[in-house]
Amino acid sequence: MSEYNFLPNYNIETERILMRPFVLKDAKVVSELCNNYNIYKNTLTIPYPYSEEDAIDWIKYQIENFDPDRELNLAIIDKSTSELVGCVGLICSQIHLRCEIGYWIGEKYWGNGYATEAARAAIVYVFEIMDYNKVHAKHFTTNPSSGKVMEKAGMKYEGTEREHYIKNGEFVDIASYSILKREYK
Repeated sequence: MSEYNFLPNYNIETERILMRPFVLKDAKVVSELCNNYNIYKNTLTIPYPYSEEDAIDWIKYQIENFDPDRELNLAIIDKSTSELVGCVGLICSQIHLRCEIGYWIGEKYWGNGYATEAARAAIVYVFEIMDYNKVHAKHFTTNPSSGKVMEKAGMKYEGTEREHYIKNGEFVDIASYSILKREYK
C-alpha cells in the first residue's frame, strides 16, 4: 500500500489508521471520548458535559447533511485495535479552493501520533483528490500541542489572531497555520 490509500465512500487509509464517515453506532464511543473537560477546553464547539444524545444528534446531522465538498468529518480508527480514537474534519470553500482542517483525539489516545497522521492524510486528500490550493487551521494559544500537530503535518505558522473567539465568556487568542499545494510535497 502507498502511504495513503483513498478508498470509495470517503474512506482514507494510512499505515495505522482508517478514516471514515461516522455512523450511528459510533455514538457511544464518541460520547465517551468527548465527555472530557480537556477536549472541551481545547475545542470551539464541543460542549461539556457531552452526552450520548449529543453524539447521536451530531452524527445524524453529519449523515443527513452529508456534503463532502462543503464539510467532511471522519472518524479516526486505529486499524490494529479497530478502536475509534478521534475525528478529523474539513470545512471547505469551493469558491476559494481551500479547506480548514480540525481534529480532536480522545485523551486516552493522546501522544500516539493519531492527529498528525490524520492531518497529513487529510491534507493530501485536499490537494490530490479535491485539487484545492490551501489547507489552513487554527488552535487556541492555550493548546500549543495542537500547533505541534500542524507543524508536523507540514503547515507553517502564519500568526496569532488576538481575541478571535469567545470561550467560556472570555476572549481567546488563536494561532493560525496553513500549507499551500505547492509546498506540501
